[in-house]
Amino acid sequence: MTVTGIPKPKAVQVADALREDVKKMQPGERLPTQRELMDRFGFAGQTIQNGLAILRAEGAIVSAGNMGNFVSGGEAGDKNDELKEIRSQIQALTERVAALEGRSESGRA
Repeated sequence: MTVTGIPKPKAVQVADALREDVKKMQPGERLPTQRELMDRFGFAGQTIQNGLAILRAEGAIVSAGNMGNFVSGGEAGDKNDELKEIRSQIQALTERVAALEGRSESGRA
């Protein structure tokens, strides 16, 4: 319940509970499966996914596709950092190509 007496959305309840769990876990440690979380909370799979999405958006956990969700940091966090760096490099290269294409277009005029 919140101060106003309006209950929190179920996904937020899941995120809040898991956030406390994550604080006690080691970086790179795997979270329980979606099925285990559905049994624990008694909520539908989509609600569990929405709760996990909140934690991913906060950077508390990272998803490794079919391998599951992991506490940020450690090996899983390193993979997430690597992906961010690769995306950044791709963006920089895209901008450079666009600039070069702009120069060649102006050279033709």
